[in-house]
Amino acid sequence: MLNEILLGGMTATVSGIAGFYISKKITNAQFDIFVEKAKAKASAIENEAQHLLQKSNHKAKEIELEATRRYENAKNKAKEDMHQREDDVIKKEQKFKRYVGNEEQKIQEERLKINSQKQDLQRLEKSLDVLKTKYESKIDEALHIVENSAGMTKDEAKVVLLQNVEEKSRSEIAHIVRKYENEAKKTAKKKANYILAQATSRFAGEFAHERLTSLVHLDSDELKGRIIGKEGRNIKSLEGILGVDIVIDDTPNAILVSCFNLYRRAIATKTLEILIEDGRIQPARIEEIYAKVKDEFEEGILSEGEELISEMDVGVMHPELIKLIGKLRYRASYGQNALAHTLEVAHLAGVMAGEMGANVRVAKRAGLLHDIGKALTYDMDGSHVDLGADICKRYNEDSVVINAIYAHHGHEEMDSIECAAVCAADALSAARPGARREVLESFLKRVTEIEDIASNHSGVKQAYAINAGREVRVIVNASLINDDESVLVAKEIAKEIEEKVQYPGEIKVNVIRESRAIEFAK
Repeated sequence: MLNEILLGGMTATVSGIAGFYISKKITNAQFDIFVEKAKAKASAIENEAQHLLQKSNHKAKEIELEATRRYENAKNKAKEDMHQREDDVIKKEQKFKRYVGNEEQKIQEERLKINSQKQDLQRLEKSLDVLKTKYESKIDEALHIVENSAGMTKDEAKVVLLQNVEEKSRSEIAHIVRKYENEAKKTAKKKANYILAQATSRFAGEFAHERLTSLVHLDSDELKGRIIGKEGRNIKSLEGILGVDIVIDDTPNAILVSCFNLYRRAIATKTLEILIEDGRIQPARIEEIYAKVKDEFEEGILSEGEELISEMDVGVMHPELIKLIGKLRYRASYGQNALAHTLEVAHLAGVMAGEMGANVRVAKRAGLLHDIGKALTYDMDGSHVDLGADICKRYNEDSVVINAIYAHHGHEEMDSIECAAVCAADALSAARPGARREVLESFLKRVTEIEDIASNHSGVKQAYAINAGREVRVIVNASLINDDESVLVAKEIAKEIEEKVQYPGEIKVNVIRESRAIEFAK
């Protein structure tokens, strides 16, 4: 029994040892398999990395080649441009040298011609002296012969001889007179053309293309809603206070300010720009900024007028006249800017006066003031000639200036060379091609007349023609005109416009009655 137990134990031990070795062998075999798999995977990763490295190197070479190619192209293009510019510079230099050579040759030829003419003149003077001496000797001989043959004294013979010569030479004298009259006319015409050519060549004025609208830029379209305001309150206040038509459409980041009055439109544009920059757009703020901008414009036109007077060197002038000169920048005549036209006339008149030996300063001063009345026509009734002459008389301007104001439109005869120079310069500036446009001037006259008709009615505070003259906005005094009377005022204005103004389509008369209560908290 014991032997059987020992035998079973030994058998179990041997089986366990054999199982351990078999299990270890199997484990070693599996480990080798895992190692081989890891090596294979590592080799695959290495191969893939090597492939990616080669691909990256290839891509880098392609990028390097492309960069080199672009560099070479840019370098070649720069070289071509440089060569082209060098060729252009060389050509211009050669052209300039040829021009200088031609001019020097012309100057040399003129100098030789002048010297030759001078020598001819000297010879003619010598010949004339010889002929004069011979003539005097012949006269003396003739006198002696007459005295001896006729038994007359020298004085009696001289009288008879002169009478005979006068009778025989009468037709010849008349021919000589006509000849020199024609020569004088030709010379005068050439001289006048020369003066005009000199004047126009020394001054080249810019043509100012005046429009009826100004563009105000916005940072974003959201500002359009703030400009319009709740129920259109802000835009109504803007149009009523500024006296312009504000157009807000689909144009991105912009609004239009429309008005025929350039000065009013400039003030409105500046006011809008300040309000937009400030961000506070409300009726009370609009009035405050408008008053401030209007004062700044008044100071600005005075400063600009003073600068122009200083540049033109026309002497001391009354401040009111200086302010009106500055205000001419915001006035147009047949589409031509009045200040640009005035400066053209002043420069041209000064040049022509200098050529004719007249007073240059007086001519330039008269040219500056000849259209000064145009700065008043928006605010006062009457022609610009009468308005300009009246204000110049009020401030004791020179009589030449007054005469130029009247004469440049044919109201008076020209009394001086300076006045004639101003009239000629005015004609040149106004008549040059492209200077004026009749259509715009007729439009401005029509809208001005519409405003005047509305303003002349009782109880009207302000009247503005807007929307290209198709609407007139009339602001009445609420304490004088009630709601029922507002309707009557609108009908009366519309009827008067129908009777006195010619216009296409129809004109809307918009009467606004507004009452305000203002109090201050202290």
